[in-house]
Amino acid sequence: MKIKTLAAVLLLSGGVSSTFAQEDCNRNSSISHEAVNAKNYKDAYEPCMAVLKECPTLRYYTFTDAQKILVGFLSEIKDRNSADYKKYFDELMDVYDLRMKYIPEFVNKGMKKVPSVADALGAKAVDYLQFAPNPDLNTVYGWLKESVQAEKGGSKGAVLHYFLDASMQKVKADNNHTDTFFQDYIDASKYADDAIAAETNEQKKANLQAIKDNLVAMFIQSGVADCESLQNIYGPKVEENKSDSTFLKKALNILKLMKCNESEVYFKASEYMYQIDPTADAAVGVAYMYYKKADYENAVKYFDEALEKETDDSKKAEMAYVTAAALMQAKKLSQAKAYCYKAIGFKENYGEPYILLAQLYGSNPSWHDEPAMNKCTYFLVLDKLQKAKAVDASVTERANELIGTYSRHTPQAKDLFMLGYKAGDRITIGGWIGESTTIR
Repeated sequence: MKIKTLAAVLLLSGGVSSTFAQEDCNRNSSISHEAVNAKNYKDAYEPCMAVLKECPTLRYYTFTDAQKILVGFLSEIKDRNSADYKKYFDELMDVYDLRMKYIPEFVNKGMKKVPSVADALGAKAVDYLQFAPNPDLNTVYGWLKESVQAEKGGSKGAVLHYFLDASMQKVKADNNHTDTFFQDYIDASKYADDAIAAETNEQKKANLQAIKDNLVAMFIQSGVADCESLQNIYGPKVEENKSDSTFLKKALNILKLMKCNESEVYFKASEYMYQIDPTADAAVGVAYMYYKKADYENAVKYFDEALEKETDDSKKAEMAYVTAAALMQAKKLSQAKAYCYKAIGFKENYGEPYILLAQLYGSNPSWHDEPAMNKCTYFLVLDKLQKAKAVDASVTERANELIGTYSRHTPQAKDLFMLGYKAGDRITIGGWIGESTTIR
């Protein structure tokens, strides 16, 4: 009987202790959370740490509260080598580790809006970079890469930014990281695009676009992404991987981004890609290759193929414009004119085709026996240049320069008067041009 009674007493006391412990946790959680909301981190610190120690799975917000408290302390300490700073920094890293340890348990309980372990790792990496007295680049890069590869388009903007920044710092220290840096850029850029496409809040979308713009700026400013460097890096690799479509696509994406589509490596990669998968982009690359070699017939052939396969009107407009430029070089002016209008049809606010039309007409104004009538062609040239800058402000400066040049070639009023024409009359420019203009 005595043994049974003792067992009962022990069980009862254990239950009471457990109840008291739970009450302590709830009380400390309430105190610390209210203090954090009031930004009173000093009073929040001890009860919050007690909850993490005694009952870490009580509430998820305990971890975010602890992060706010410790970041608040660290932000106020100027000496990063002080004992207090090191203590709070180590605690911050421990909080993240504890958070990642228990996230699966919170998820299994059915709690909503609990971030993933990978998301928490990304947040840890960002705070590590902000507050570590002597951050280790390889360590933080590893954390960020793991987070980004898991979260992909769900990655936080700051994580994407610091991921590429860490990769850029690595490539500056070691050229052997160059290929990895290029791939990191491709991945981070794609994930940013995915996030932008998925976001419905306009303010958040704008913030993500700013992150994407920063990624592009970092890549360009990395110092390893000029055309000559890319030629040296990718030239041998393209030959080694000429049957690997995945590699070729990545190489072409980088080369296009850096506007290296007149480099030999771009032509080669496009040619090999076309042999594997003759997409619109691959056909464009082959077309550029022939264009650079002054083989305009083949250039037009592949540009036409690309136009047939492409579905994006903006890209089709650019392809049609470049085809027109190739035909102009080949002295096929009537065909060049037709492709200029194709480009305009695909993209109305595209000024370049109008400028090219002006140059086409200005290069061969002869259609009449009377010199003064031929000079009327320049009125039409001016029309196209005025239209170019009206629809596309980006070409204004160039259009104005050409207006100044071509204006000097218009006919004298007295010469036209002798032919029965005066200012304000409409006149049709004949020959292959076949368009009307107004005499002024």
